Amino acid sequence: MASALSIDATFPAPVREGAAAPLLRTERLTVRFGGLTALDNVDFEIRRGEIRAIIGPNGAGKSTFFNCLTGVLRPTSGRILFNGENIAGLPPNLISQKGIARSYQITNILPNATTLENVRIAAQSRRHGWSMLRHHSAYRDIIDKAQGVLDAVGLGAKAGELAANLSHGEQRNLEIGIALATEPQLLCLDEPTAGMSAAETHDTMELVRRIAKDLTILIVEHDMQVVMALAQRISVFHYGDLLAEGTPDEIQQNPRVLEVYLKT
Repeated sequence: MASALSIDATFPAPVREGAAAPLLRTERLTVRFGGLTALDNVDFEIRRGEIRAIIGPNGAGKSTFFNCLTGVLRPTSGRILFNGENIAGLPPNLISQKGIARSYQITNILPNATTLENVRIAAQSRRHGWSMLRHHSAYRDIIDKAQGVLDAVGLGAKAGELAANLSHGEQRNLEIGIALATEPQLLCLDEPTAGMSAAETHDTMELVRRIAKDLTILIVEHDMQVVMALAQRISVFHYGDLLAEGTPDEIQQNPRVLEVYLKT
C-alpha cells in the first residue's frame, strides 16, 4: 500500500487562506460499541470551499465518522459543530435540512423511478416537504430544479430513463445529483468511484471538480490517485484516531502514514 502513496499527481491549488471559522468542526468526538472504541476523541475541522479527503486502512473509523456527521450514528460523546451549531445526535432528516448531504458507498437510488423522479423527490423534500393535496407536477420550480441538477451531473438527456437502466457510473453520479438537490453546504462522498471503470472514474473526478466551485466537499476514497488529484488536504484515520493531516505532498512523505500503510 505504501507504493500507492508515491504517485505522480497534479495537485490542485492550495486551500485559500482566510480567517473565516470552519464550516464543520468536531471536538473530542468519540464513538464506542461496547468495549470497542471506533472513534477516540477526534478533533477535526474543514473550512468552506475546501475539498478534504479522509483515508485510512479498513477499520480506521472513516465510515463511523461519516455516519456521525450525517446522523446515522449518535456519538457516545463530543460535539459536531456545523455553522457553529452543535448537531451531534440529530437525526439524518434534520441534518439534511441544516445543509449536509451524503452519497453512500453502496448506490442508494430508487431503481424503478426515473432519473428525474429520483432527483425531484430530493429537491421537493428540501423546498416544499410533502403534501397529500397537491401533485408534484404543480411544483414547477421543483421540476426545473431537478432538471438543472441532472444537467449539472451529466444526466440531463436521461431524465426519463429508469434509474435501474443507467450504467454503474451513471447511477453513482445520479446519487451525487440526489444529494445536490437538497442544496447542501457540505457534501460527503463515500467511495464515489468504487467499482467504476477508468473512464467513469475520470468523469466523476471532473464532476467533483465542477461542483466543488460552490460547495465544501468531504470525501472518503480508497483510490489514492483520485485522492491525490482531488484533495487540497488529507486526514488520515487509524484505529479511531486522527493520525495525520496535511497536503497531498505532505501526506505522501509522512513517515507515520507510510508506516501505517506498510503494516496493513
